[in-house]
Order: sequence, then structure tokens, then C-alpha cells
Amino acid sequence: MNITSNSRPAVFTLPGLGNSGPDHWQTHWEATQPDVSRVELGMWNAPRRNPWVTKLEQSLRGTDAPVILVAHSLGCLTVAWWAALATPSWGAPVAAALLVAPPCFESDSFPVLTREFGHLPQSPLPFPTIVVASHDDPYARFADTAGMANDWGAHLVDAGTIGHINALSGLGVWREGLVLLDRLKHFVRTGDASALSTVQNDYDRAVADYGRNDPAAPFHAAEPTRL
Repeated sequence: MNITSNSRPAVFTLPGLGNSGPDHWQTHWEATQPDVSRVELGMWNAPRRNPWVTKLEQSLRGTDAPVILVAHSLGCLTVAWWAALATPSWGAPVAAALLVAPPCFESDSFPVLTREFGHLPQSPLPFPTIVVASHDDPYARFADTAGMANDWGAHLVDAGTIGHINALSGLGVWREGLVLLDRLKHFVRTGDASALSTVQNDYDRAVADYGRNDPAAPFHAAEPTRL
């Protein structure tokens, strides 16, 4: 199936446990990118797998545009479970996904209240996917995340040592992540697979160009811990 589209993709963000606060890069993207909007999963502090999957399904049914999902942490596991439970066609309604810092449910840091998101489906995801992982993520070992990416048939991007890639990482707008989103948008519009074959190099160049932090959007140490 050809998933390319002349329509402008809609970008849906899916936060994790506790929602994404004002200093999170997802929140900055929603404020600065006109095509980015948040899926209001609800139950942010006591998430349940099936209700979150249902909320995502409802949001997808509400748009005719090709959709790129941008998930963080527990939101990534929601995407994987949606793909397994909804069994969508290849590339529709989700045309691509950017999954950032998916947690490992076997980690000692993984909150008990989110355990039902564990025992992840290991089948390839039915849409092109980029997974971004950090070597010092307190909620996942890099090797485990690499294994997830392999199971899902995703492109893995090594983000270095930037924690859980959340507000506490001090990334601000996280322009390096926007570079990855742009690659996915290009692929959805054109079907040019080369846009995804160089994502690690693209990310590394963006880090060199922009640096790790964005002074225009400083992080605050008071930001609550979120998963």
C-alpha cells in the first residue's frame, strides 16, 4: 500500500504519565507548530491502557488527514498497544510515528500503576517509525529500547545522555527532534525512503548545530517528574 499523500499531515502528540508540562518539548511543539496538537488521553495520574488506546482511536477517527504520532514515554507504549489491538492497515490512519524514550516495564523505576502497559506486543508496527533513546534514561536501559525498536521494525536514534528526554532534560523546543519530525513529514508527502535512512546522521548534525539546550525555552528544576 502506498502511504504517500498530497495532504498536509496532522501531528498528534501523546504524553506519558502525568501529562507533559509547560517546559516539555511536546508542549513547545504544540505552541509553535500549527499542525501539532495533543491527544487528551485523560486519567493522566492514573492511566489505564485500554482507555488510553480508545482515546487515541477516537482522535484518529476524527481526522481525514494522514497522521504522524509523536509520543513520549508511556505514550509510546500506548501507540504500540493501539497498533496491536486496532490492527490498522499499513500506513493508515497512522502514516508514521516518532516514539521518544519508551520506558521498559521491567525497570525497577517503572511505576506499578502503569504495569498493565507492559508485556508489549513485539510485532512490527504498521507504519514507518523512529525510536529515540538515551543512554541514561532512568526508566529504560538503552539495550532494551534498541530491542523494542528492532521488534517494531523502527529506525533507532541514539540521543546520547539526555535522561528521559523530558522537561528535566532541559531541551526546550528540542530542535533536534523537530528535524526527525521533518524527515517523517517528508516521507509521508513523497514516499522518499532516503528521508529515513539517514536519521541518525541528521540528528547528530542537528545536535552540533543547535547544541543540547535551547536558551529560548529554559527548563525549570521544579518541573514534576513525569513518565
